Amino acid sequence: MAKRPARQGSQLPSCYYEGYLEKRSFKDKTSRKLWTCLCGNTLFFFNEKRDTNYIEKLELSGLISVTDDGSQDRKLDAARLNLKMKDGNVKFTIPNTEARELWKGYILSVSELSVPSSLNLLPGQIHMLKEAVEKEKERLKNVPPPADTSSPYISLQADMPACYHVVSRLEAELLLEKEAKRGNLLLRPRNDGTFAVTTRQDHEGSIFKHYRVNRKHEGGFAIDVDNPVPCTTLHDVINYLVEKTDGVLIPLIIEEPYEKNISFIWSDNENGERSVQHAPSNLVPPSVPPKPVAPRIPTPEPVPAPVIEEDSCLYEMMEKDIESEDSSATSQLDKKTPKKATLPPTPAPRKLTLSTSPLSSASSTKSELRLRTHSDPLAQTITELKLKLEQKAKCEQ
Repeated sequence: MAKRPARQGSQLPSCYYEGYLEKRSFKDKTSRKLWTCLCGNTLFFFNEKRDTNYIEKLELSGLISVTDDGSQDRKLDAARLNLKMKDGNVKFTIPNTEARELWKGYILSVSELSVPSSLNLLPGQIHMLKEAVEKEKERLKNVPPPADTSSPYISLQADMPACYHVVSRLEAELLLEKEAKRGNLLLRPRNDGTFAVTTRQDHEGSIFKHYRVNRKHEGGFAIDVDNPVPCTTLHDVINYLVEKTDGVLIPLIIEEPYEKNISFIWSDNENGERSVQHAPSNLVPPSVPPKPVAPRIPTPEPVPAPVIEEDSCLYEMMEKDIESEDSSATSQLDKKTPKKATLPPTPAPRKLTLSTSPLSSASSTKSELRLRTHSDPLAQTITELKLKLEQKAKCEQ
Protein backbone atom coordinates (compact mmCIF):
# COMPACT_ATOMS: atom_id res chain seq x y z
CA MET A 1 0.00 0.00 0.00
CA ALA A 2 1.40 3.39 -1.00
CA LYS A 3 2.31 5.92 1.62
CA ARG A 4 -0.69 7.93 2.66
CA PRO A 5 -0.38 11.65 1.87
CA ALA A 6 -1.28 13.68 4.92
CA ARG A 7 -1.20 17.16 6.31
CA GLN A 8 2.18 18.57 7.26
CA GLY A 9 2.88 18.94 10.97
CA SER A 10 3.79 22.59 10.50
CA GLN A 11 0.25 23.26 9.28
CA LEU A 12 -1.39 21.84 12.40
CA PRO A 13 -2.77 24.05 15.19
CA SER A 14 -0.52 24.85 18.12
CA CYS A 15 0.38 21.75 20.12
CA TYR A 16 -0.64 21.77 23.79
CA TYR A 17 0.70 18.37 24.83
CA GLU A 18 2.39 15.37 23.20
CA GLY A 19 3.89 11.99 23.97
CA TYR A 20 3.79 8.28 23.13
CA LEU A 21 0.48 6.46 23.64
CA GLU A 22 -0.69 2.96 22.83
CA LYS A 23 -3.97 3.36 20.98
CA ARG A 24 -6.65 0.77 20.41
CA SER A 25 -10.18 1.31 19.13
CA PHE A 26 -13.00 -1.03 18.14
CA LYS A 27 -11.56 -1.04 14.59
CA ASP A 28 -8.03 -2.00 15.65
CA LYS A 29 -7.18 -5.63 16.22
CA THR A 30 -4.02 -4.86 18.18
CA SER A 31 -2.66 -1.86 20.08
CA ARG A 32 -0.29 0.49 18.28
CA LYS A 33 2.29 2.70 19.92
CA LEU A 34 1.97 6.11 18.28
CA TRP A 35 3.39 9.56 18.87
CA THR A 36 0.32 11.59 19.84
CA CYS A 37 -0.05 15.37 19.67
CA LEU A 38 -2.96 17.36 21.08
CA CYS A 39 -3.27 20.21 18.58
CA GLY A 40 -6.32 22.36 19.05
CA ASN A 41 -9.23 20.07 19.91
CA THR A 42 -7.85 17.15 17.86
CA LEU A 43 -5.49 14.29 18.64
CA PHE A 44 -3.06 13.64 15.76
CA PHE A 45 -1.22 10.32 15.60
CA PHE A 46 2.21 9.78 14.01
CA ASN A 47 4.23 6.61 13.59
CA GLU A 48 7.33 8.25 15.02
CA LYS A 49 8.15 11.49 16.78
CA ARG A 50 10.23 12.78 13.87
CA ASP A 51 7.47 12.18 11.29
CA THR A 52 5.81 15.21 9.75
CA ASN A 53 2.83 13.36 8.28
CA TYR A 54 0.17 12.09 10.66
CA ILE A 55 -1.51 8.77 9.88
CA GLU A 56 -4.85 9.45 11.55
CA LYS A 57 -6.60 11.87 13.87
CA LEU A 58 -9.36 11.91 16.50
CA GLU A 59 -11.72 14.87 16.79
CA LEU A 60 -12.55 15.65 20.42
CA SER A 61 -15.75 17.42 19.40
CA GLY A 62 -17.42 13.99 19.60
CA LEU A 63 -16.14 13.33 23.12
CA ILE A 64 -18.73 12.13 25.64
CA SER A 65 -16.64 11.17 28.68
CA VAL A 66 -13.11 10.33 29.88
CA THR A 67 -12.68 7.56 32.47
CA ASP A 68 -9.83 5.63 34.05
CA ASP A 69 -9.40 1.94 33.33
CA GLY A 70 -8.36 0.14 36.53
CA SER A 71 -7.46 -3.16 34.85
CA GLN A 72 -3.87 -4.29 35.28
CA ASP A 73 -1.49 -4.05 32.33
CA ARG A 74 1.44 -6.29 31.57
CA LYS A 75 3.58 -3.27 32.33
CA LEU A 76 3.24 -2.65 36.03
CA ASP A 77 3.76 1.14 35.80
CA ALA A 78 1.38 1.64 32.86
CA ALA A 79 -2.07 3.20 33.27
CA ARG A 80 -5.09 3.04 31.02
CA LEU A 81 -7.57 5.64 29.86
CA ASN A 82 -10.91 5.21 28.07
CA LEU A 83 -12.39 7.85 25.77
CA LYS A 84 -16.08 7.41 25.04
CA MET A 85 -16.88 8.98 21.67
CA LYS A 86 -20.13 9.32 19.75
CA ASP A 87 -19.03 6.72 17.22
CA GLY A 88 -17.29 4.31 19.61
CA ASN A 89 -14.77 3.93 22.39
CA VAL A 90 -11.01 4.47 22.18
CA LYS A 91 -8.58 2.98 24.72
CA PHE A 92 -5.15 4.39 25.51
CA THR A 93 -2.31 2.88 27.49
CA ILE A 94 -0.12 5.59 29.07
CA PRO A 95 3.37 5.04 30.56
CA ASN A 96 2.42 5.98 34.13
CA THR A 97 -0.38 7.32 36.33
CA GLU A 98 0.99 10.89 36.48
CA ALA A 99 1.06 11.11 32.68
CA ARG A 100 -2.48 9.73 32.55
CA GLU A 101 -3.74 12.51 34.85
CA LEU A 102 -2.02 15.10 32.70
CA TRP A 103 -3.41 13.67 29.46
CA LYS A 104 -6.87 13.53 30.97
CA GLY A 105 -6.55 17.12 32.17
CA TYR A 106 -5.55 18.44 28.74
CA ILE A 107 -8.24 16.49 26.91
CA LEU A 108 -11.00 17.66 29.26
CA SER A 109 -9.76 21.25 29.41
CA VAL A 110 -9.57 21.66 25.64
CA SER A 111 -12.90 19.96 24.93
CA GLU A 112 -14.79 21.76 27.73
CA LEU A 113 -12.76 25.03 27.64
CA SER A 114 -12.36 24.91 31.42
CA VAL A 115 -9.96 23.24 33.81
CA PRO A 116 -11.68 20.39 35.73
CA SER A 117 -11.39 20.57 39.52
CA SER A 118 -11.34 16.80 40.12
CA LEU A 119 -7.78 16.22 38.85
CA ASN A 120 -4.82 15.31 41.07
CA LEU A 121 -2.27 17.72 39.59
CA LEU A 122 0.40 20.10 40.85
CA PRO A 123 -0.17 23.89 40.83
CA GLY A 124 2.29 24.30 37.97
CA GLN A 125 0.42 21.73 35.89
CA ILE A 126 -2.92 23.46 36.63
CA HIS A 127 -1.38 26.70 35.37
CA MET A 128 -0.32 24.95 32.15
CA LEU A 129 -3.89 23.72 31.61
CA LYS A 130 -5.24 27.26 32.08
CA GLU A 131 -2.84 28.57 29.45
CA ALA A 132 -3.96 25.85 27.04
CA VAL A 133 -7.62 26.81 27.60
CA GLU A 134 -6.89 30.50 26.85
CA LYS A 135 -4.99 29.57 23.67
CA GLU A 136 -7.82 27.32 22.52
CA LYS A 137 -10.39 30.09 23.08
CA GLU A 138 -8.31 32.48 20.96
CA ARG A 139 -7.92 29.86 18.26
CA LEU A 140 -11.66 29.21 18.09
CA LYS A 141 -12.30 32.92 17.54
CA ASN A 142 -10.40 32.73 14.24
CA VAL A 143 -12.02 29.48 13.08
CA PRO A 144 -14.86 30.16 10.58
CA PRO A 145 -18.25 28.82 11.67
CA PRO A 146 -19.33 25.55 10.07
CA ALA A 147 -21.51 25.78 7.02
CA ASP A 148 -25.24 25.54 7.43
CA THR A 149 -26.17 21.88 7.25
CA SER A 150 -29.81 22.71 6.63
CA SER A 151 -29.09 23.40 2.97
CA PRO A 152 -31.71 21.92 0.65
CA TYR A 153 -28.87 20.22 -1.24
CA ILE A 154 -28.14 17.87 1.67
CA SER A 155 -31.36 17.92 3.70
CA LEU A 156 -31.82 14.17 3.26
CA GLN A 157 -29.32 11.42 2.65
CA ALA A 158 -31.65 10.18 -0.08
CA ASP A 159 -30.69 13.32 -2.00
CA MET A 160 -27.04 12.30 -1.92
CA PRO A 161 -25.31 10.45 -4.73
CA ALA A 162 -25.31 6.68 -4.39
CA CYS A 163 -21.55 6.72 -3.78
CA TYR A 164 -21.91 8.87 -0.63
CA HIS A 165 -20.49 7.11 2.44
CA VAL A 166 -20.18 8.48 5.96
CA VAL A 167 -16.54 7.52 6.54
CA SER A 168 -13.35 9.29 7.54
CA ARG A 169 -10.36 9.85 5.28
CA LEU A 170 -8.60 6.67 6.37
CA GLU A 171 -11.81 4.63 6.33
CA ALA A 172 -12.49 5.81 2.77
CA GLU A 173 -9.13 4.46 1.62
CA LEU A 174 -9.69 1.15 3.36
CA LEU A 175 -13.18 0.87 1.86
CA LEU A 176 -11.95 1.57 -1.67
CA GLU A 177 -9.15 -0.95 -1.17
CA LYS A 178 -11.56 -3.60 0.04
CA GLU A 179 -14.25 -2.99 -2.59
CA ALA A 180 -11.91 -2.41 -5.54
CA LYS A 181 -14.11 -4.42 -7.90
CA ARG A 182 -17.20 -2.26 -7.28
CA GLY A 183 -15.75 1.19 -7.83
CA ASN A 184 -12.87 3.54 -7.14
CA LEU A 185 -14.55 6.84 -6.24
CA LEU A 186 -16.66 7.88 -3.27
CA LEU A 187 -18.05 11.03 -1.69
CA ARG A 188 -17.64 11.55 2.05
CA PRO A 189 -18.37 14.30 4.61
CA ARG A 190 -15.74 16.45 6.31
CA ASN A 191 -15.72 17.72 9.87
CA ASP A 192 -16.20 21.36 8.87
CA GLY A 193 -19.49 20.73 7.06
CA THR A 194 -17.98 20.46 3.56
CA PHE A 195 -17.38 17.33 1.49
CA ALA A 196 -14.50 15.46 -0.07
CA VAL A 197 -14.07 13.02 -2.94
CA THR A 198 -11.64 10.13 -2.47
CA THR A 199 -10.36 8.13 -5.44
CA ARG A 200 -8.15 5.07 -5.79
CA GLN A 201 -6.17 3.83 -8.81
CA ASP A 202 -3.56 1.14 -9.35
CA HIS A 203 -0.07 2.12 -10.50
CA GLU A 204 2.60 -0.02 -8.92
CA GLY A 205 0.37 -0.10 -5.89
CA SER A 206 -2.65 1.82 -4.72
CA ILE A 207 -2.67 5.58 -5.30
CA PHE A 208 -5.22 7.59 -3.38
CA LYS A 209 -6.33 11.12 -4.22
CA HIS A 210 -8.53 13.42 -2.16
CA TYR A 211 -10.43 16.39 -3.59
CA ARG A 212 -12.15 18.94 -1.41
CA VAL A 213 -15.68 20.06 -2.33
CA ASN A 214 -16.56 23.48 -0.89
CA ARG A 215 -19.93 25.12 -0.52
CA LYS A 216 -20.61 28.36 -2.33
CA HIS A 217 -22.27 31.23 -0.49
CA GLU A 218 -24.68 31.85 -3.36
CA GLY A 219 -25.63 28.15 -3.43
CA GLY A 220 -24.13 25.07 -5.02
CA PHE A 221 -20.67 23.59 -4.71
CA ALA A 222 -17.18 23.87 -6.18
CA ILE A 223 -14.37 21.32 -6.58
CA ASP A 224 -11.38 22.96 -4.88
CA VAL A 225 -8.59 22.60 -7.47
CA ASP A 226 -6.30 25.13 -9.18
CA ASN A 227 -9.21 26.26 -11.35
CA PRO A 228 -12.28 25.65 -9.13
CA VAL A 229 -15.05 23.76 -10.90
CA PRO A 230 -18.54 25.07 -10.01
CA CYS A 231 -21.32 22.49 -9.72
CA THR A 232 -24.96 22.96 -8.92
CA THR A 233 -25.40 19.77 -6.87
CA LEU A 234 -23.27 16.98 -5.48
CA HIS A 235 -24.58 14.74 -8.25
CA ASP A 236 -22.97 17.14 -10.72
CA VAL A 237 -19.67 16.83 -8.83
CA ILE A 238 -19.61 13.07 -9.30
CA ASN A 239 -20.78 13.28 -12.93
CA TYR A 240 -18.04 15.80 -13.73
CA LEU A 241 -15.27 13.58 -12.35
CA VAL A 242 -16.61 10.53 -14.19
CA GLU A 243 -16.96 12.34 -17.54
CA LYS A 244 -13.63 14.17 -17.42
CA THR A 245 -11.75 10.92 -16.75
CA ASP A 246 -13.50 9.08 -19.61
CA GLY A 247 -15.12 6.68 -17.17
CA VAL A 248 -11.86 5.63 -15.49
CA LEU A 249 -13.29 6.75 -12.16
CA ILE A 250 -16.30 4.64 -11.20
CA PRO A 251 -18.55 5.57 -8.25
CA LEU A 252 -18.41 3.02 -5.45
CA ILE A 253 -21.97 1.79 -4.93
CA ILE A 254 -22.40 -0.91 -2.32
CA GLU A 255 -25.80 -2.55 -2.41
CA GLU A 256 -26.16 -6.08 -1.16
CA PRO A 257 -28.65 -8.35 -2.96
CA TYR A 258 -32.06 -8.88 -1.42
CA GLU A 259 -33.73 -12.23 -0.78
CA LYS A 260 -36.34 -13.41 -3.30
CA ASN A 261 -38.06 -15.95 -1.01
CA ILE A 262 -39.32 -15.76 2.56
CA SER A 263 -37.58 -18.38 4.69
CA PHE A 264 -37.52 -19.24 8.39
CA ILE A 265 -35.90 -21.71 10.79
CA TRP A 266 -38.36 -24.40 11.83
CA SER A 267 -37.82 -26.67 14.85
CA ASP A 268 -39.27 -30.15 15.12
CA ASN A 269 -40.58 -30.67 18.66
CA GLU A 270 -40.36 -34.47 18.41
CA ASN A 271 -36.73 -34.98 17.42
CA GLY A 272 -35.42 -31.46 18.09
CA GLU A 273 -34.05 -31.02 14.59
CA ARG A 274 -34.01 -27.57 13.01
CA SER A 275 -34.32 -26.90 9.30
CA VAL A 276 -34.78 -24.02 6.92
CA GLN A 277 -38.31 -23.77 5.59
CA HIS A 278 -39.63 -21.60 2.78
CA ALA A 279 -42.96 -19.90 3.14
CA PRO A 280 -45.42 -20.77 0.35
CA SER A 281 -45.61 -18.01 -2.24
CA ASN A 282 -49.26 -18.59 -3.16
CA LEU A 283 -50.70 -17.35 0.09
CA VAL A 284 -54.13 -15.80 -0.19
CA PRO A 285 -54.16 -12.42 1.44
CA PRO A 286 -56.68 -12.07 4.25
CA SER A 287 -60.00 -10.63 3.21
CA VAL A 288 -60.69 -7.21 4.43
CA PRO A 289 -63.80 -7.10 6.63
CA PRO A 290 -66.59 -4.94 5.28
CA LYS A 291 -66.84 -1.47 6.57
CA PRO A 292 -69.46 -1.09 9.28
CA VAL A 293 -72.57 0.69 8.07
CA ALA A 294 -73.55 3.53 10.28
CA PRO A 295 -77.19 3.42 11.47
CA ARG A 296 -79.43 5.68 9.48
CA ILE A 297 -80.68 8.54 11.54
CA PRO A 298 -84.02 9.94 10.29
CA THR A 299 -83.77 13.55 9.42
CA PRO A 300 -86.29 15.67 11.31
CA GLU A 301 -88.96 17.38 9.22
CA PRO A 302 -88.55 21.11 8.97
CA VAL A 303 -90.79 23.05 11.33
CA PRO A 304 -93.20 25.24 9.36
CA ALA A 305 -92.68 28.91 9.79
CA PRO A 306 -95.23 30.54 12.09
CA VAL A 307 -98.06 32.28 10.25
CA ILE A 308 -98.13 35.93 11.07
CA GLU A 309 -101.72 37.05 11.45
CA GLU A 310 -102.42 40.33 9.84
CA ASP A 311 -103.79 43.00 12.02
CA SER A 312 -107.43 43.86 11.56
CA CYS A 313 -106.49 47.49 11.55
CA LEU A 314 -104.90 46.90 8.17
CA TYR A 315 -108.28 46.01 6.68
CA GLU A 316 -109.88 49.04 8.25
CA MET A 317 -107.23 51.28 6.74
CA MET A 318 -107.76 49.70 3.34
CA GLU A 319 -111.54 50.26 3.56
CA LYS A 320 -111.00 53.90 4.48
CA ASP A 321 -108.68 54.31 1.50
CA ILE A 322 -111.33 52.81 -0.81
CA GLU A 323 -114.03 55.12 0.56
CA SER A 324 -111.81 58.17 0.11
CA GLU A 325 -111.10 57.15 -3.46
CA ASP A 326 -114.85 56.73 -4.14
CA SER A 327 -115.68 60.15 -2.68
CA SER A 328 -112.98 61.80 -4.76
CA ALA A 329 -114.36 60.10 -7.86
CA THR A 330 -117.88 61.40 -7.08
CA SER A 331 -116.67 64.96 -6.67
CA GLN A 332 -114.95 64.77 -10.03
CA LEU A 333 -118.20 63.63 -11.67
CA ASP A 334 -120.04 66.61 -10.19
CA LYS A 335 -117.55 69.02 -11.67
CA LYS A 336 -117.47 67.38 -15.10
CA THR A 337 -121.16 67.04 -15.94
CA PRO A 338 -120.78 67.24 -19.73
CA LYS A 339 -119.21 63.81 -19.71
CA LYS A 340 -121.67 60.95 -19.70
CA ALA A 341 -121.00 58.61 -16.87
CA THR A 342 -121.24 54.92 -17.39
CA LEU A 343 -124.09 53.77 -15.24
CA PRO A 344 -124.29 50.34 -13.69
CA PRO A 345 -127.14 48.10 -14.74
CA THR A 346 -130.32 49.02 -12.91
CA PRO A 347 -133.17 46.69 -12.18
CA ALA A 348 -136.27 46.89 -14.37
CA PRO A 349 -138.92 49.32 -12.97
CA ARG A 350 -142.08 47.89 -11.53
CA LYS A 351 -145.41 48.46 -13.26
CA LEU A 352 -147.49 50.95 -11.32
CA THR A 353 -151.33 50.83 -11.18
CA LEU A 354 -153.47 53.84 -11.88
CA SER A 355 -154.56 54.04 -8.30
CA THR A 356 -151.04 54.58 -7.18
CA SER A 357 -150.71 57.89 -5.48
CA PRO A 358 -147.78 60.27 -5.57
CA LEU A 359 -147.10 59.51 -1.94
CA SER A 360 -146.75 55.82 -2.59
CA SER A 361 -144.46 56.51 -5.50
CA ALA A 362 -142.34 58.77 -3.33
CA SER A 363 -142.08 56.11 -0.63
CA SER A 364 -141.08 53.50 -3.16
CA THR A 365 -138.50 55.87 -4.56
CA LYS A 366 -137.06 56.43 -1.07
CA SER A 367 -136.89 52.70 -0.38
CA GLU A 368 -135.15 52.15 -3.68
CA LEU A 369 -132.72 54.90 -2.74
CA ARG A 370 -131.88 53.18 0.53
CA LEU A 371 -131.18 49.89 -1.27
CA ARG A 372 -128.95 51.54 -3.77
CA THR A 373 -127.22 53.47 -1.04
CA HIS A 374 -126.24 50.25 0.67
CA SER A 375 -125.20 48.64 -2.63
CA ASP A 376 -123.27 51.33 -4.44
CA PRO A 377 -122.38 54.90 -3.39
CA LEU A 378 -122.18 56.04 -7.02
CA ALA A 379 -125.71 54.81 -7.69
CA GLN A 380 -126.84 56.74 -4.61
CA THR A 381 -125.48 59.97 -6.02
CA ILE A 382 -127.20 59.44 -9.38
CA THR A 383 -130.48 58.58 -7.75
CA GLU A 384 -130.44 61.77 -5.70
CA LEU A 385 -129.84 63.79 -8.86
CA LYS A 386 -132.80 62.10 -10.52
CA LEU A 387 -135.07 62.93 -7.58
CA LYS A 388 -134.05 66.56 -7.66
CA LEU A 389 -134.78 66.78 -11.38
CA GLU A 390 -138.22 65.21 -10.93
CA GLN A 391 -139.11 67.59 -8.12
CA LYS A 392 -138.01 70.54 -10.22
CA ALA A 393 -140.12 69.41 -13.14
CA LYS A 394 -143.22 69.13 -10.91
CA CYS A 395 -142.71 72.60 -9.56
CA GLU A 396 -142.53 74.08 -13.02
CA GLN A 397 -145.86 72.42 -13.95
